Amino acid sequence: MNILVVGGAGYVGSHAVRLLAAAGHEVWVYDNLSRGHRAAVPSGRLIEGDVLDGARTRQVLREKRIDAVMHFAAFALVGESVAEPAMYYRNNVVAALELLDAMRDADVRRLVFSSTTATYGEPDAIPIAESTRQDPINPYGFTKLVIERAMADYAHAYGLGYAALRYFNAAGASPSGEIGEDHDPESHIIPIVLQVALGQRERITIFGDDYPTPDGTCIRDYIHVDDLGAAHLKALDRLEEGRGICVNLGTGQGTSVRQIIDACRSVTGHAIPEAIGERRPGDPPELVADASLARQILDWEPRYTDIHEIVATAWKWHQSHPQGYGTK
Repeated sequence: MNILVVGGAGYVGSHAVRLLAAAGHEVWVYDNLSRGHRAAVPSGRLIEGDVLDGARTRQVLREKRIDAVMHFAAFALVGESVAEPAMYYRNNVVAALELLDAMRDADVRRLVFSSTTATYGEPDAIPIAESTRQDPINPYGFTKLVIERAMADYAHAYGLGYAALRYFNAAGASPSGEIGEDHDPESHIIPIVLQVALGQRERITIFGDDYPTPDGTCIRDYIHVDDLGAAHLKALDRLEEGRGICVNLGTGQGTSVRQIIDACRSVTGHAIPEAIGERRPGDPPELVADASLARQILDWEPRYTDIHEIVATAWKWHQSHPQGYGTK
């Protein structure tokens, strides 16, 4: 198929692009490069543009004879969404609705959408299943939920076939070391800990060690970025016009902050000094996926279930690209 990957110059999108191309699809990346990286896109595959420009998006969809769209272009920092909600509503809601309407006009009826566990808010039970009530507690989670609801309505009214894939914690990098994680500012724990190993930070701060967990630190479900990409390919093959798929993507295994740090020490061979800080407001003690529905519907299984393997792929990238895509 001819696939348009919106936000394909970003972290998860760039990994999905590689997997799509390897599977034989004709892939185009549509990105305004506000947070993505030109160097993350295969040569000749980048179309610079913004989905807020509906006319430009329609033109691309028609000229490239696009069969399906993958959407990775949302802003995804919880704290930023609280401080700058207007930016999040414009980029994550208004722009996504522009994309949906451009797809309607171009008669493109297949969409795979990156959603998030943040749509659940603070769940009452662990692991988190798709039946859990969606009650987001920040603008980021709410903007993702708005588009989930919009896609369901577009499916009913206009025949859209869509998949909403609710990520847990994306982690790792391409095993080739060619592409990886490069955010500014960096907010994900594994690259932050690895920056300590590289001497770019003095220490890692653990935000709270008195949670009701076995070692007192927060527990999350870390899913390798290539496993996320593989789920997108599986979802693409199962889209049906007028119907939606909504599934969690995680390993079903929880890893604590302290276990992440210990894995980074083991993989890198560096001591990695740590300090204990105050809890961050809104950090739930534990978030772990029940991903059994994704296994059932998508016939998808994560390949990376050992946190040491995930960290090792990230370390390969950060060692060879200590300044991210700006490394000379």
